[in-house]
Amino acid sequence: MKIAAIDIGTNAVKSKIFDTSSNLISFSESIRTPTRLGTDVFVDGQLSNTSIKKLITSLKKYQNYFKKNEIEFYEIVATSAFRDTKNSEDARRVVENEIEHPIRVISGLEEAALIALNPKIKKNDPKLYADLGGGSLEFFYYLDGKKKIKSFQLGAVRNMLRKDKPDEWKKLNTWLDKLPSFNSVVGIGGNIRSFLNIHNRDKLLKEEFISLKDELHKLTFSEKISKYNLSEDRADVIDYAMSIYEFVLNRINVEKIKSTKWGVSDSIAVKLYHEIYSNQFQIKN
Repeated sequence: MKIAAIDIGTNAVKSKIFDTSSNLISFSESIRTPTRLGTDVFVDGQLSNTSIKKLITSLKKYQNYFKKNEIEFYEIVATSAFRDTKNSEDARRVVENEIEHPIRVISGLEEAALIALNPKIKKNDPKLYADLGGGSLEFFYYLDGKKKIKSFQLGAVRNMLRKDKPDEWKKLNTWLDKLPSFNSVVGIGGNIRSFLNIHNRDKLLKEEFISLKDELHKLTFSEKISKYNLSEDRADVIDYAMSIYEFVLNRINVEKIKSTKWGVSDSIAVKLYHEIYSNQFQIKN
């Protein structure tokens, strides 16, 4: 049986599809549609009717694809842009009525907690996981076997539009200064994956990262697209994302940065998987 998860993000709508059985869930394919909802939210304070209509169109395309591929079970979540917009409830209700499917708007802390569902993360893992989206930055790590999470209203699109608040940067700076030591930062999200991919690397030392980030910054928008085959909605925002990662790396003493393919969609799918298959088991008295 196939299941899916849809993540309505600040920069794009992303879906991941999985093959499942009673004892296995495995990734099958992914779909991504640029939407840039954050432009409305961070500039005007709320989602426009045009953006809402575009979102509905995108979600209906996903639903049609699911129907053709007999994907009955799927969950839709929305993150930073949806939770920050002034018309969040009204927009959610309009979209839900059009697509006839519920949308769950998750908090920044819930988004951070979802990172823990990555099966590769261990309790003694000396890594700091940083999930950088278009509108928010979530952190996850273990300390003495206990989960620690944090969320900040700092993101790549928000940074590009210069709508990030100085106080939020100060909060991040103070929080980073109090962290324990880690051997690496694991970046989550399309920007860090793209950055490593265009340099054919799976990880970078901090000095290498900063040097390559500075080289990328020197390129024009068109040069980023032609040289690295980046999509337009990635080419215009990737510099701002890497600047945030650079800030994090400079505030904590780590040797390297790498990335993971695991994201919100994976965690949502895993939760859905357990819900579906746990309901198939009954306890006899």
